[in-house]
Amino acid sequence: MTIVLFNRRNLLAAGGSVLATGMSGLLLPARAQGVAPTASMSGGSNNYQKGAPIVNRIGKGGFWMTGTVRRAGDGAPLAGQRIQVWAHTVEGREEDQRSHGATLTDKDGKFRLEMPQIIPIFGQPHGHLAYDSSDFKTVFLRPVMRSAKETSIEANFVLQPA
Repeated sequence: MTIVLFNRRNLLAAGGSVLATGMSGLLLPARAQGVAPTASMSGGSNNYQKGAPIVNRIGKGGFWMTGTVRRAGDGAPLAGQRIQVWAHTVEGREEDQRSHGATLTDKDGKFRLEMPQIIPIFGQPHGHLAYDSSDFKTVFLRPVMRSAKETSIEANFVLQPA
């Protein structure tokens, strides 16, 4: 037999729960909110060049930009999506055309593009990535590396339909 104690502490806690969730919170099961879209980052679009060519590698390589592209809501992987990459590297500045390139996601929504080693500019080693096709809203990312000695950056996109 279960004994329920009604004291002031239990009643206040129960009342607070009802206020926080409303009565529907007591009657409906919890639901997942889905996968939220990725917001563009401040400074992510700096030196962006629309239409950078799809390439197998930028420059001589040695550094990897990797990540995934998924759809907002259900989180499904998105194949064939164009991701543009650029950065300040040992071979060129981020505004140089030769420092830009694009790749497509595979069937699992993954992308991987080799480029020259990223070096600091304005005191921070960082890369730039963009989803810039028409099916989904444009997203610019600017991940900052902890150290200029790192040899890869992973950046993941969750895209919202345009």
